[in-house]
Amino acid sequence: MIGIVGIATIFVMVFGGYLAAGGKMGIILKSLPFEMIIIGGAAVGAFVISSDVPGIKHTMKDLGKVFKGAKWKPNDYRDLLCLLFELIRLARQNAVALEEHIETPQESAIFSRYPKILQDGEAIDLICDTLRSASMNYDDPHQVEEVLEKRMEANLHHALHSSHALQGIADGLPALGIVAAVLGVIKTMGSIDQPPEILGKLIGGALVGTFLGVFLAYGLVGPFSAKVKTVVEEDAHFYQLIREVLVANLHNHATNICIEVGRQNTPSHIRPSFAELEEALKETKQQDAA
Repeated sequence: MIGIVGIATIFVMVFGGYLAAGGKMGIILKSLPFEMIIIGGAAVGAFVISSDVPGIKHTMKDLGKVFKGAKWKPNDYRDLLCLLFELIRLARQNAVALEEHIETPQESAIFSRYPKILQDGEAIDLICDTLRSASMNYDDPHQVEEVLEKRMEANLHHALHSSHALQGIADGLPALGIVAAVLGVIKTMGSIDQPPEILGKLIGGALVGTFLGVFLAYGLVGPFSAKVKTVVEEDAHFYQLIREVLVANLHNHATNICIEVGRQNTPSHIRPSFAELEEALKETKQQDAA
């Protein structure tokens, strides 16, 4: 919703200010379709050249993040901590019983209580792979921490592809606007024998290209890129929390301490309160007892 408000504000302020200053929309509207074909078409073509098919699909999909925001909400972080609490407690009580849950998480009674997390393949793989490794002789906390860090860095790098692609388009749009403007000047020079009022409209139409390139770059595509990056980096905290809790578990901290380490390392605006988490963990214990 906030994204729509931002876009509406941009259009109202830019074109409202232009009209308030006495500008006329006629020249812009007449030239806009042709300038958009030149600038927008060239930008899309350049994007296609610089990307592969998966990258294009990834970028198109991530555009929705501008309006939807982060995937993981505060309640999801609370649920994740409860899930990790159950798994760590079970691992310490009965390591053999844990195997059926991490080998087939889709059939696990524990994982099924958290359907949104269960649907995220990366989160499930991260949890199960780390717990599976801990059950073997792969229990050096520092080694595991390094492996997890590299894995998440690679995932974050891949997730930021769409942001980099959009920023590349934003960087090229002003230059493409100049290309469109130059073509407009060339068209104007072909009508140099026309009266001033006609030449004025032709020159104004040519300048629409420069305006459109800069407007799209700094008013829309650039902010889209920044928003996608912000959302991707915020969602990355979800996987960072998994790493913090499971590494703390490998250090043989008490189960409650492992969960508190994860809670404390969650950004404040999405961090569940101590009382809220304590209540959720109490309900989890009651479900397990039942």
